[in-house]
Amino acid sequence: MAQPQITAKKQQELQQQYTNYKNSLQQLAQRIGEIEQDTEEHKLVLETLGPLPPDRKCFRMINGVLVERTVKDVTPALQTNSEGLKKVLEELVKQYKRQQEDMEKWKVNLPSAHDGVLADRVPFFQKKNNIQVVQQ
Repeated sequence: MAQPQITAKKQQELQQQYTNYKNSLQQLAQRIGEIEQDTEEHKLVLETLGPLPPDRKCFRMINGVLVERTVKDVTPALQTNSEGLKKVLEELVKQYKRQQEDMEKWKVNLPSAHDGVLADRVPFFQKKNNIQVVQQ
């Protein structure tokens, strides 16, 4: 029994969907990396300020303006920001996992393609419920 062939239009639609999934995953991963870096910077600053006397002068950048504060003024704000970043990071990781699961479900539900006929023309096809990326 011959398997149905995928039309050129359907091929483009599938390729576009695949590209959209990959791009959104890449953007989420990039944003996760940025938030992780910010979290580490906050942690480092808090560790540095920890042993210092509370009345010691320090500087903080707020909206591009360097302002003079004391350690006791800056520490609570940094802790609040750090906790907020951790929550955002957790949510982004959940989003990334959901998006990845959606992509995997999408791959499994792709229409089958005849290996010999479409392998050289279709950018990806399904074979035993596993998607494979094929170079054009």
